Amino acid sequence: MTAHIHSLFDAATGTWTHVLADLATRRAAVIDPVLDFDAKSGRIAHRSAQAVLDLLDREALTLDWLLETHAHADHLSAAGWLKAQRGGRTAIGAGIGAVQATFKRLFNLEPGFATDGSQFDRVLDEGDAIELGASRIEALALHGHTPADAGYRVRDCIAADAAAPFDAVFIGDTLFAPDVGSARCDFPGGDARMLYRSAQRLLALPAATRLYLCHDYPPDDRAPQAWHSVAEQRARNLHLHAGIDEAAFVQLRRARDATLDLPTLLLPSVQVNVRAGELPPPEDDGRRYLKLPLDAF
Repeated sequence: MTAHIHSLFDAATGTWTHVLADLATRRAAVIDPVLDFDAKSGRIAHRSAQAVLDLLDREALTLDWLLETHAHADHLSAAGWLKAQRGGRTAIGAGIGAVQATFKRLFNLEPGFATDGSQFDRVLDEGDAIELGASRIEALALHGHTPADAGYRVRDCIAADAAAPFDAVFIGDTLFAPDVGSARCDFPGGDARMLYRSAQRLLALPAATRLYLCHDYPPDDRAPQAWHSVAEQRARNLHLHAGIDEAAFVQLRRARDATLDLPTLLLPSVQVNVRAGELPPPEDDGRRYLKLPLDAF
């Protein structure tokens, strides 16, 4: 059967949210939704997530799945809010337990906070599949940026800009647009060698396969782009083009990571994202709080 892909861009965080719709049954999966967060005031809003709901309504789609490609460090997930509005089940890659354990220690999270991924409805290993109506979504382990990175492969897709059906993979932060390159690997559990190997798996796919991005940070001379073909990435990726070997990439990636500041929303975002997009539990005054660990980095 055929699945249709819609892509929505959140300019504030540079994030692509993708809505995958099974046309036979009108069932939908939302991949990497964004919760708006103002770091200065601590205010949360739902502009980006409401755009997802508006699309679901416009296309008469029922929400079945909320898929995270990893526990993001650059935006808060809206999966919890969308689930409360429309139902659906959450899923993430199987390495999430290691990520949760790391950040439970860093933020001294409540003693009952589980580090086994049980906040999510499904934890997906390599080769696991979930059904979306008549369509099938296959999980790929794409470790390197974090231990929990997963890709989601779907065959026989269509989109408004496609003349014929194509295979698609939603790749998280494994690759960026060709002129941006690759994701950093200096977060806890990150590994440049693993990222190189994960990228090579993607680049070995058929040339016409579309690789859908989680982020784009475009230079001033182009608009944000939601996807690139495997052929484009092989030919032009700044860090992972054809011909670069593992040792050269690792050296390049480690040198670049050493120059990078922490993402602006790292500390608030991971506290929400390791909870499957749920906010921390209310404290005795009824408010929810995000912690700021001093001298942790």
